Amino acid sequence: MPVTGSLESAVEDAAVTRCRRQLAQQLKVDSVRASATAGLDHPASSMSAADLMAVLLDGHLRLDFCDPRDSRRDHLIFSKGRAWPLYYAMLKAAGAIRDEELLGFPKFGRWPLGDSLQLTLPTDLATGLMGQGLPVGVGLALAGRRLDRLPCRVWVLCGDTEMAEGSTWEAFCYGGQAALDNLTLIVDANRLGHAGEIMLGRDLQQARAFGWHADVIDGHDVDAIDRAYREAATNTGRPAVIFARTRMSRGVTRAGNRAGCRGMPPEDAKGRIAGFGRERLRVHVARPGIVRPPHRFEVCGLEERPRWDIGAQIATGEAYGAALTALGHRRGDVVALDGEVSSATCPGQFAQAHPERYFEMFMAERQMIAAAAGMQARGWAPFASVFLSRDCDFGRLAAISRANLRLVGSYADLAIGEDGGAWRPALEDFAALRAVAGSAVLHPSDANQVPPLVAQMADRPGISYMRTLRSKMVVRTHPSEDIRIGGSRLVRGSDHDDVTVVACGVTVAEAEEAAGQLERDGVRVRVIDCYSIKPIDADALRAAARQTAVIITVEDHCAEGGVGEAVLSALSDEPHRPPILRLAARDISDLPESGEPAELLHAAGIDAAGIVRAVRTRLAPTAATVDAPAETAADRGVLVRLDRWDRSQRRARGPGNGKRRRLTAGPSRTRAESNVAVMAECTNGQIVISLTGEVNEHNAARRGVRSR
Repeated sequence: MPVTGSLESAVEDAAVTRCRRQLAQQLKVDSVRASATAGLDHPASSMSAADLMAVLLDGHLRLDFCDPRDSRRDHLIFSKGRAWPLYYAMLKAAGAIRDEELLGFPKFGRWPLGDSLQLTLPTDLATGLMGQGLPVGVGLALAGRRLDRLPCRVWVLCGDTEMAEGSTWEAFCYGGQAALDNLTLIVDANRLGHAGEIMLGRDLQQARAFGWHADVIDGHDVDAIDRAYREAATNTGRPAVIFARTRMSRGVTRAGNRAGCRGMPPEDAKGRIAGFGRERLRVHVARPGIVRPPHRFEVCGLEERPRWDIGAQIATGEAYGAALTALGHRRGDVVALDGEVSSATCPGQFAQAHPERYFEMFMAERQMIAAAAGMQARGWAPFASVFLSRDCDFGRLAAISRANLRLVGSYADLAIGEDGGAWRPALEDFAALRAVAGSAVLHPSDANQVPPLVAQMADRPGISYMRTLRSKMVVRTHPSEDIRIGGSRLVRGSDHDDVTVVACGVTVAEAEEAAGQLERDGVRVRVIDCYSIKPIDADALRAAARQTAVIITVEDHCAEGGVGEAVLSALSDEPHRPPILRLAARDISDLPESGEPAELLHAAGIDAAGIVRAVRTRLAPTAATVDAPAETAADRGVLVRLDRWDRSQRRARGPGNGKRRRLTAGPSRTRAESNVAVMAECTNGQIVISLTGEVNEHNAARRGVRSR
């Protein structure tokens, strides 16, 4: 090679090195400026990683900022949440945002705050919690390699602190097993956490043991960084991890590489900025070079939704597997992920029919949720089958990113029976998912409800969750019925019902059995199948509140945050709401460790006998106010109910009008028992009954007591 050529190359390389160092300085300056303007105190993490990101932005990341949703693009995941000022500094350097936007992003209505990095283009997902970035990166890499089949690369920046997170090592394990050579993890190993030096130790050896190509470099040497990136990009058959040894607050004398200075701002932000200099560089980020479109799977589009005959006994988990498989025949964007719960939710049917769109994630449940979030960021419609006990933090961050995820839970009910208490980890699943912004929470009670709900989940934005059952359930819903998210089903009822029972899942059958027993006692019970817990069918509940004297909710769930509280919330503004009694698994620790499903439901008081007992407790005279003991009255079947004529008149006249009203008691099979006059008052949600004959509603209202 001619000497002149070598000199030209050396001069060119030196110019590139100098420009990258200047770019790193600019990123540090803008990180400090943004933090100081906002009055925030975490520029240190940004400064230690600035050299790493300058080289990535200048020579290796391929992303069109004018078209940040281009499926051919690379992905950059900032798992190093405290380095978010650096991320926005990069956006400014690439021309994606202006300087005034850089300084205004922490303000209300301007830019998302801090760690969430919420949908600031081209941000794919929020990864503010430690240990989420790499699992999301695995999902993006899986989608790019196995679904889109494009050579896009996923770059993940994380801090060495989160290398202690279990979810990070779930991602290491799965990424190595899947041979994701389009994935590169950059670890900013500045060695300092809030409490001092952190555990880096044997991470290099462990990464290699999981099948990763691992390298250690000086994280402030831009030429070494460039060589490591090139080696990672040309590496084949395994993902790459780069441990970059850096110094905390690189360039700041007082805070540089010192313990206890992680969350401290520079001592003189303006002076420090002046010391760095004010570079005005604009980076032209390379655009994706691949011209071919992403792969799309062929579908037949002729598969009908599965349906079952009335009276058949089918587990809703089995119905979910059939419904998802049928949906996969109609839609090529539907993919399934399973966390070794195929025996419960039956995604194995989908795996047999669509093996290229099925991902077995084993017991790495958090990795599965993160992978689903990554896949939906590339335009796919994932359904993840989970136990849903350790995944809520990942689901919440996915919601912040406005991710469209479909989660299908199992092993979340008492009816799993003999498996024992350790296998009932998610009796609070309704509560956890109801609290997620924009979520839907579903619990179908029979197989024919599952296919339409699964189809609607596929189209619905946000987080959708369905709990399925392993126990076989009698099919009560006709395939032609209108089953929809936000709806409910009237199992039985009339315009003259005394009590409403709101149930879901396995308790629907118990409620229907209880209604049959109570009808023989002269009490008419309306049963509502609340298969959509969020959004809930408020219209049906308001009608029940107007037309019946008591509402009882019964659920195979904890008392907090489930169906009962959803009903209370829906009726909170009703001026004449009847008493609402919530039956639920209130104290799991008091339940037997294992047993037959029927035994466990009975022990929790949410079987048919528990519902009958609750209705009689609410309506029957108590021992304190009736000559005969309450048990004797209940044994005789003497139940209190509103006189129907009087109730219709009260609705017509309205409350608080001073009119007297009469309540009558009875099964009503015995005329003498039916003519027993009683007074019922509701105080603090409890019905108190006495044999006084009449109640002056106006006087009761003056005392602050509502009559029932």
